Amino acid sequence: MVSPTYQDETRVVEQRDRIFDALSSQPRRQLLVSLLEAQPAEFLDLPKVALARESAAEDHELRAALVHRHLPLLADYGFVRWETDPLRVQRGPEFDVLEPVVRTLAVRTETVPPLVVGDIKLEYDGERRTD
Repeated sequence: MVSPTYQDETRVVEQRDRIFDALSSQPRRQLLVSLLEAQPAEFLDLPKVALARESAAEDHELRAALVHRHLPLLADYGFVRWETDPLRVQRGPEFDVLEPVVRTLAVRTETVPPLVVGDIKLEYDGERRTD
């Protein structure tokens, strides 16, 4: 029989792995930071909220990546709910598990600049806080 403590530790480790997996891709980080700033039940339009820069070519490529890779992963973890027509996203039932990590990353951008360089949303938020 596995002890309850070991089961809890395993669950926590798996939860952390899901959080870091969700944050391991720039479009997912963009999307999650945008959801952090939205109302809990609010739907956000995609791919706009996951774009680092405005580009029609990137828009088409990102849309495909969101539908086939990023959104299914985030939804499997319960971090988001999404719809395809129109393509949009909202916080999922497990978003609260992820929220403190995303909030810390978003709020602490000025103290960890190498981690946010190239992430337009986080760079902008960091600059906005230091002004």
